[in-house]
Amino acid sequence: MTASLRDEFLLDPEVTYLNHGSFGACPRVVFDAYQRWQRKLEWNPSDFIHHTPDYMLQARSDLGAYLHTDANNLIFFQNPTVAANMIMRSLDLKPGDEILTSNYEYGAMNNAWAFYCERTGAKYIHQEFPMPVHDPQEFVDALFAGVTERTKVIFFSHVTSPTAMIYPAEEICRRARELGLLTFVDGAHAPAQIPVDLDALGCDFYVAACHKWMCAPKGSAFAYAAPARHAMLVPIVISPGWNGCGFNPLPEGKSALVHYQEYQGTRDVSAFLAVTDAIRYMEAQDWESQRQRCHALALETRRRICALTGMEPFSPPTWDFIGQFVAVPLPAGDLASLSARLTARRIVVPVFPLAQVGYNCIRVSYQAYNDERDMETLLEVLQAEYAR
Repeated sequence: MTASLRDEFLLDPEVTYLNHGSFGACPRVVFDAYQRWQRKLEWNPSDFIHHTPDYMLQARSDLGAYLHTDANNLIFFQNPTVAANMIMRSLDLKPGDEILTSNYEYGAMNNAWAFYCERTGAKYIHQEFPMPVHDPQEFVDALFAGVTERTKVIFFSHVTSPTAMIYPAEEICRRARELGLLTFVDGAHAPAQIPVDLDALGCDFYVAACHKWMCAPKGSAFAYAAPARHAMLVPIVISPGWNGCGFNPLPEGKSALVHYQEYQGTRDVSAFLAVTDAIRYMEAQDWESQRQRCHALALETRRRICALTGMEPFSPPTWDFIGQFVAVPLPAGDLASLSARLTARRIVVPVFPLAQVGYNCIRVSYQAYNDERDMETLLEVLQAEYAR
């Protein structure tokens, strides 16, 4: 089995870090490349900013090749939340329009939709999903049971934050297209944890982080729009590329998405440019083997926790549902004792009440720097807490 890359990351070696899913972690070699870009900017700011469009094109091209789409369909943002807000505010929502989603979406996305719905009169509809689930089709059927004549957008996570479960994104998008509905995918946890082919996926919009499972520096994320949707997206920052006032027409052959949105005044784009280095790092490290190793760790961790607590897992143990991180049910009750034990052992892992199912949950992330030692350290704490 492929060895972990523990020594190649900048994490505190005294901490058992099982929370990659929340904020990511950057390998030393990628972080060094990020700082080289920053130094290049400060060495000659005028020259760097003059060449920024070329640098950004290269980074978008590399990201596009990785995600199987054209560079002109991508625009960099500092995080998926900002990218998603840009798309939400561009949708021209009207009173009575419905955005259909699941009941396991990320809190920031729920807040943002609530904000725009309050101001437009649209409605954000949470469709309940089954749990546990045994077949991906159950997700699809449950979601589309909520479609009405007022539905305008279907919004869902490619991989959910609270349950760490993979949704059948391609099938959801296919069915939405048949109904003439827009699809908007929150892919924050998907790229590099699972393969992502944006053109094959067939969604209208997609946002994701590069600083999570792709191991790029913090502050690197992107929005994708299908070519037919480029012009409808209004930038959050109106800059020299915007032609909404009619005095700056789109140059021939230029992508509206990039031309309208990429230039935002003076800013440090180093984290975006280092995405290329993150992709090269993963290629050099046979990342597919790391994914498989971490997937096996996630499943074994879930198996052993469920054996300890007697609780049923959320899904079958396959790539259809689970990637490199996994949410595992825990008995209902106050989590204070468990949290204290974890803190005392310097284990970083989220434990939380999962209101949708009525009991607690622990979400364990495995990245290339993790190995069996981390699993065993966590299980020692859980054994002390839940052994009967």
